[in-house]
Amino acid sequence: MATERDAATEVSTDDYPQESYAWYVVGILTLVYLFSFVDRQILSMMVADLKEGLNLERDWQVGFLMGPAFAIFYTIFGIPFGRLADSRNRRNIIAFGLGMWSLMTAGCGLAKNFATMALFRVGVGVGEASLSPSAYSMITDYFRANKLARALAFYGMGIYFGSGMAYLIGGTAITYVRQTEPWALPLLGTIPPWQKVFFIVGLPGLLVVPLLLLTVKEPVRRGQLKSKDGSGSAPAAVPLREVFRFIGENKKTILTHNFGFALLSFSSYGSGAWLPEVFKRVHGWEAAKFGWVYGWIVVICGAGGIFAGGAIADWLSKRGYEDSKIRVGWLASWIWFPTGIIFPLLSNDVAAMILVVPTVFFAAMPFGVAPAAIQQMMPNNLRGQTSAIYLFIVNMIGLAVGPLVLALMTDYLFTEASFGVEGIRYSLLTATVFAHIVSAVLLFICMGSFRESLKRIQQAT
Repeated sequence: MATERDAATEVSTDDYPQESYAWYVVGILTLVYLFSFVDRQILSMMVADLKEGLNLERDWQVGFLMGPAFAIFYTIFGIPFGRLADSRNRRNIIAFGLGMWSLMTAGCGLAKNFATMALFRVGVGVGEASLSPSAYSMITDYFRANKLARALAFYGMGIYFGSGMAYLIGGTAITYVRQTEPWALPLLGTIPPWQKVFFIVGLPGLLVVPLLLLTVKEPVRRGQLKSKDGSGSAPAAVPLREVFRFIGENKKTILTHNFGFALLSFSSYGSGAWLPEVFKRVHGWEAAKFGWVYGWIVVICGAGGIFAGGAIADWLSKRGYEDSKIRVGWLASWIWFPTGIIFPLLSNDVAAMILVVPTVFFAAMPFGVAPAAIQQMMPNNLRGQTSAIYLFIVNMIGLAVGPLVLALMTDYLFTEASFGVEGIRYSLLTATVFAHIVSAVLLFICMGSFRESLKRIQQAT
């Protein structure tokens, strides 16, 4: 292990691996990312089952299981996993996490009440925290800068492949398993039909662990922070005071970047979590119908949007825009408005779903360029940690707070007593419009400070 780790920390700027193999690695990591999003998003298709099966009374309880129960620990554990990613074998870290969150997802099928379901969701969050800091760092070491945005955007497509599969599998599987008999398992007891879904989506991830370990190589580390005397690279495990010093020098960029993209994440996760219920309560769509239609929209338009964002950023970069990755995020924050505002207000269900198509595409554009910008402005031995900080803020605001805030707004602001079943559409509209307005302002400020941060990284490496 020590020999492999030492080899991985050598500094090289010329000998990149064969591009076909680099893209193979991106494909495997994207597959892992896909599994992570299936496992975390499946609850959005199971609101009624969760409320009935676990005896829950309010939307906020389901929102808590979707958001904070998973996301708080996902974000907190991302920090130590990010630090490990800067000095240890990143492939092995990912393999460990994949095995853990797959087992914890299957474990949700055993939960008998709110508390035990929340504990299993905590386990899913801890396991998934291992993935992206290591994956971002690995991909950055596999690709030259002029192709990095596309590579990270392709990896980011796993968000939409996974979320889309959660809707597709969730809608079909839930409809099917409701009609089946309970399982009577030795030692585990009786598994109600609806909870079988957790075994269906969780256990297949275990099959990818050996594929990852046997076919993916830990890449050579590139662009490491210089030692204090400038004589060579600093140690892989950079002292925390150095981490905070470098972050402090770039705090304006990091804060406007992280919170700007976090608000877009808030909009995306919040609407994704509750859109099935919007179409169920307002338009009368059942889970199977919504899952089939929206699942394909997410797979095609979400994946297309995030890859388009990366391609546009690379195109702008070749034409001299040093802030291209931030610029794409800023563009996406406001180009979303026409369709994002109109579709929740439409009474015609078909027209509303048609406008969801471009809304999903534009909403997806920022989520490949956002991590690519972090990788570009940070030395190698700080990428995992700064990626973890980025993920902490983005997922705490987006994944933890987004679904919960929309549920609380529906329970206590746009109540059924005042607005009927349509209150949920106004919760969705209010939260997402606010998030996009503030995000557009922050990312506009970020463009200028990002260019200054790029000058600092050139001097530090």
